[in-house]
Amino acid sequence: MITMFILKDYQKKTLGALKGYLEEARLGDPDKAFRSALNAEGTRRLDTYKPLEGLECVPYICLRLPTGGGKTLLASHSINIAAKSYLEQDYPAVLWMVPTNTIREQTREALKNPHHPYREAIDNAFDGRVAVFDVTEIEQIRPQDLIEKVCIVIATLATLRVQSTEGRHVYAHKEAFEPHFSKVNVNHPSLERIEAGPNKGKIKYSFANLLHLHKPLIIVDEAHNAITKLSHEVWPRVNAGCIIEFTATPVTNNVLYRVSAAQLKAEEMIKLPIMLTEHQNWQEALHDAVLTRNKLGDAAVADKDYIRPIALIQAESSDKEVTVEVVKRHLIESEGIPANKIAIATGAQRELDGVNLFDPLCLVEYVITMEALKEGWDCPFAYVFCTVANIYSSKDVEQFLGRVLRMPYAKKRENEELNKAYAHVASPGFAQAAKFLHDRLVEKMGFDELEAQTYIQKQEPLFTPSAPAPKQAEPLTFTLEEAPSVEQLPAELQLRVQVQQEQGGEIKVVVTGEITEEVQNALVQVVSKKEKEQVKQVIQTHRYYAQRTLSPSERGESFNVPRLCLVVQGELELIEKDLILDLNSWNILEYPTEFSDAEFMIRETATTFEIDLKGERLTYSLADDSKQLDLTHIHSEWTDTAFVRALDKHLRQPDIRQEVMLEYLRRAVNSLLEKRKLDLSTLVRFKYPLIKALAQKIKANRKQAYEKGYQETLFGPTAAVETSYEYAFRYGKDSYAPRWYYTGRYQFKKHFYPMVGELKSSGEEFDCAQALDGLPQVKHWVRNLELQPQHSFWLLTSSDRFYPDFVAELQDGRILVVEYKGDAYVTNDDSKEKKALGELWASRSGGKGIFLMAEKRDYSGRDVYKQLVIKIQG
Repeated sequence: MITMFILKDYQKKTLGALKGYLEEARLGDPDKAFRSALNAEGTRRLDTYKPLEGLECVPYICLRLPTGGGKTLLASHSINIAAKSYLEQDYPAVLWMVPTNTIREQTREALKNPHHPYREAIDNAFDGRVAVFDVTEIEQIRPQDLIEKVCIVIATLATLRVQSTEGRHVYAHKEAFEPHFSKVNVNHPSLERIEAGPNKGKIKYSFANLLHLHKPLIIVDEAHNAITKLSHEVWPRVNAGCIIEFTATPVTNNVLYRVSAAQLKAEEMIKLPIMLTEHQNWQEALHDAVLTRNKLGDAAVADKDYIRPIALIQAESSDKEVTVEVVKRHLIESEGIPANKIAIATGAQRELDGVNLFDPLCLVEYVITMEALKEGWDCPFAYVFCTVANIYSSKDVEQFLGRVLRMPYAKKRENEELNKAYAHVASPGFAQAAKFLHDRLVEKMGFDELEAQTYIQKQEPLFTPSAPAPKQAEPLTFTLEEAPSVEQLPAELQLRVQVQQEQGGEIKVVVTGEITEEVQNALVQVVSKKEKEQVKQVIQTHRYYAQRTLSPSERGESFNVPRLCLVVQGELELIEKDLILDLNSWNILEYPTEFSDAEFMIRETATTFEIDLKGERLTYSLADDSKQLDLTHIHSEWTDTAFVRALDKHLRQPDIRQEVMLEYLRRAVNSLLEKRKLDLSTLVRFKYPLIKALAQKIKANRKQAYEKGYQETLFGPTAAVETSYEYAFRYGKDSYAPRWYYTGRYQFKKHFYPMVGELKSSGEEFDCAQALDGLPQVKHWVRNLELQPQHSFWLLTSSDRFYPDFVAELQDGRILVVEYKGDAYVTNDDSKEKKALGELWASRSGGKGIFLMAEKRDYSGRDVYKQLVIKIQG
């Protein structure tokens, strides 16, 4: 068995959302499945679903992950999910689309390498029966490959994106493809035909027609490059069976799942914040970049893993002043950097080719380039980005930022300095540079607006003077193309404004003193019309950083919440589902294996097979000629034992021993064969619906066993339940991972983290948050996030996990847990269970915990604020 690359929690959730969507879309309505997925997600997103013309019944969705989120790894895992959950194929045909030839080559190398995590994911899912082809190798595909293997063809978008199909490699008639069409009906209505010559009117033996026959799964990497009308015309042309896009910056409507940069940071995938320093000239920028790299190098010596921090330096082009040669000479002569620690990576000088930057024997600490490094270049040892050109004229800044954001070994370092990225830029002022980087993070790298703002921070001086001067408000500095009309400003403000023309022709404006909203409005009024919006945004950025104070988490404060535990043989254990099942001796063989008609039933009509699955109905056409339903492809050597083992591969459970699962599946199959009188070939033909029915039945059995033991274990007369700090949940500095953010005007002052996650800007939950924020007894509080067991406080219910809406620490050290319920939900069974569970947690806390089920108005007519006060006062 291949050792799998362990997926992060957000990656599992992304794939889980994909699986759930495709399973529902298999019932026939991708649009309905999309809306259902958004509702289940709980984010109240307003995204819409827009099907492709000509493929209205084919799932077409996008997964959005910021730069550094592992899009290609998830694409590899998505093949198995699409094959089993929607296509119902053992070995699908896959067309893997990328934007450029460079990325095509890198993807091909990774997918052909049996030791690469991308290929390992696919091999593990399909028992190694995988064949990978570059688009130039398509003539090597044999008919047998498409039956017995997952066939993946890697191509660029340009390969298929043509107005005329004549002359293109993938659309050309090729005799090598003739065996693939030997059994195809000559009257097949949807295939492209030869337009001229002696074979005019015959089916064209082309790769595009071959794809059309096999209804391929389409994987689109960097999907924002595939938005032209012509790109959308290609998918119907090849008869796509399912389309899954991966990108950081989606432009399609069909965004099924969004991952935030905060989730990547919480799971130790990226370095944040970006510590930004602006410099007046390139020499200062280079000098501080060297100091930063050296300081990080010293810190890395103590790290348990080998890290050699690297600085990426962007020089100017050869027709400008600060060229690659100038930068290298400055590093050697002025900064004392040995030449063997510098590598140049340009089109003409490729000094990184063949160099393993991870090798401890490698000496490279500085990489100088002009434009973006080679696409796909990835070295998490890159920590410092420095541009010697004016930041606003620099190209591809986001690509450099993407390089320095990767976390070495995808694991947080003990030294906090090694968990950050660093940027040194030439800019007249911090606010203007911060705004520029903010826009790159949002527009190019998939950051949320608030994330980008929060994660760009001003770097304090690297070496603090022995007697630092009193800190003063930094002046607002920005540049303009046209001089402002300063004389139109109020007289007292004119005295605070300096305007000077720089050597490059731009106008530099410096404003001292406090920048209020009135000052902001006055300054915007006196600049040219075309620069008003830009100036307004720069000033707002300046005001944000001037007014911003560090949150408790950023100051390093702790916030721990005790959790419910069971006393098992004298030892405390955290209450989990598996523990309750173990304590109550869960055994699946004690539960029935027979299916009711509603759970699994196959009916044959004149034109279709219909399968009932627990109230759902799947339909298969008798005329369907796809390879999965072609009975000639069902191996004659199937036995009931072999079939049971095949089912086991798909249904393995971590809490059920394999021999037990095999026996359970044997009984289930036997009941279908003997009591339902279904033949084995029919079960093999409809293996995937049966797998789904068995999965539902096993889940229902486990749920029944769990519910049976839950009540007795937690609330029974002999229940040994305690609240313990030994298994406390810790709100860590970097563990808060919202997928969306509060954007209202009210500024919360006591939230433990700098951003409030997943809270609407009005409504009853907002009112509750505002009340908490205003209580003098509250030290700090957290908007607790749903469905994030690694990053949120939860209590176990009889069916799932309960994530209270708010958790607060009081000034006296007690913990207040608040669940808000609207009037319509206060008395329902779910709310009653949560209330009982919360009160159990509080009662076993030894006076350290308080639980409140808050309402808009309680039985005495008291509002939320008064309910909180009374509960705290006891």
